[in-house]
Amino acid sequence: MGLFDILNISASALSAERQRAEVTSANLANAETTHTDAGGPYVRKEVVFSAANSSPFMNVVNHVGRFGQAPGGSVELTQVVDDTTPPVMHYEPGNPDADKNGFVAYPAINPVTEMVDLMGSVRAYQMNASAVNAAKQMIQQSIDILKSS
Repeated sequence: MGLFDILNISASALSAERQRAEVTSANLANAETTHTDAGGPYVRKEVVFSAANSSPFMNVVNHVGRFGQAPGGSVELTQVVDDTTPPVMHYEPGNPDADKNGFVAYPAINPVTEMVDLMGSVRAYQMNASAVNAAKQMIQQSIDILKSS
């Protein structure tokens, strides 16, 4: 594995974790949304990661003479799926979104769980940013060694 492979892997992870944080933030923002354009309460979203098929920096990889797919370990967010957990029903007969029995459907979103997921996403993003910085330092040191030779 080369130094540019490290950059490619970390770049793919940075992109995936940013998207994961956006989805989690949307879940938190809509935790009390009882009515959407589609009708019914907001449905919690979940992300699905998989192995990446292409590199976000393929031109950099091509520049150093390598062609093909992203290096092993690259990741991408392949889809955002709806959570299948049924909505939580609260008895609120005065609410305009209440059904005929007076129950309002709220999204099945636990703010604590979402915050833990968001913190995990932020921490993974930070670790990958650190890996990019370490790879940049190694590349710079390699250039410095070649200059001094």
